[in-house]
Amino acid sequence: MEKLYELLDQAYDEMVEVRRYLHQHPELSFQEVETPKYIAEYHEKLGHEVRTGVGGRGVVATLRGGKPGKTVALRADFDALPIQEETDMPYKSKVDGVMHACGHDSHTATLLVLAKVLNNMRDEMEGNVVFIHQHAEEVLPGGAIAMIEDGCLEGVDVIFGQHIWSTASVGTIEYCPGPIMAAADFFNVKIHGRGGHGAQPHRTKDSVVIGAQLIGYLQQIVSRRVDPLDSAVLSIGSFEAKNAPNVIADTASLAGTVRTFKESTREYVEKEIERVIKGTCLAGDVEYTYSYQKGYPATTNPKEEIEFVMELAKSVPGVTAVNECEPQMGGEDFAYYLQHVKGAFFFTGAQNPEWDTTYPHHHPKFNIDEKGMLIAAKTLGVATLTFLEQNK
Repeated sequence: MEKLYELLDQAYDEMVEVRRYLHQHPELSFQEVETPKYIAEYHEKLGHEVRTGVGGRGVVATLRGGKPGKTVALRADFDALPIQEETDMPYKSKVDGVMHACGHDSHTATLLVLAKVLNNMRDEMEGNVVFIHQHAEEVLPGGAIAMIEDGCLEGVDVIFGQHIWSTASVGTIEYCPGPIMAAADFFNVKIHGRGGHGAQPHRTKDSVVIGAQLIGYLQQIVSRRVDPLDSAVLSIGSFEAKNAPNVIADTASLAGTVRTFKESTREYVEKEIERVIKGTCLAGDVEYTYSYQKGYPATTNPKEEIEFVMELAKSVPGVTAVNECEPQMGGEDFAYYLQHVKGAFFFTGAQNPEWDTTYPHHHPKFNIDEKGMLIAAKTLGVATLTFLEQNK
């Protein structure tokens, strides 16, 4: 693998340049126009087979090796977030209110430059590599489902992916057999009470009081009904009943999220939420409307594939530690790919130990140590070439 590592080292400056260009020109989920064009043109210059508009705005490029063999897919997402950047970097976002605050620019740069390096090794490759550039990871229903339905996994034997991780030291790779990221669901409740004067609450059906009671009851689903050895989160992110201070609101609206790892727990919590809403509103003598939206399922690593990649990662130049980590409660639609083909998903550390403060993903001051991209590229590259070599 020395040639792979050497070529990637030589291409590191280009990787940084690509990442910084993309960082300056972010595009929101389902609004990506210029980014997929940039990606497609990059692959076309390499002579790869390129499909655009896959599943809407995705790009799929195929590199065919000089010898027949299996097919490995590598995936990177490329959408940004509706966040105003607050860094002082010279390459900060040029788009007001939009920022790459989750590292998807680095994912794309990593995959593009890795594609260029593998292209230089194509004559000796025994098999093919499919580069899946996915739009809209940040917003439901996500881009993965539509891209899969549009055939991005046709002929693929295994898929590898990674997420740059700002809270893990650069040089560290983190992984988890089984669930590594949670199923992410969302719900909305609207309580239809009867408004009135704040001085005459007895003439109203106070949607605010009932909503407050409901929040307390909903919190008991996890704390008192889910096995404490299981993992679940139910959080209310919004509670709204705008009115004058002396007016009791007609309606109150709540919105929240549920995070789980087990599908059985996911189904149970969803059912319990509606039961609690129904009972609370019955006691308060009010009507309600309720919706529950299932988001991404849990991202679950098959044991054999993730251990295959992590064993290789231990010898990757620049890697100082390969650690098994706790599952994360964040969601990731890489989960859908793993429902269709075997594969592995891991975290690549990108925290610079010399920085005074490290900001988490989705923060307006989010940034990474770009050396993490090089480690990610080497790890994905060695996993790809080793899999093809071992599965002739």
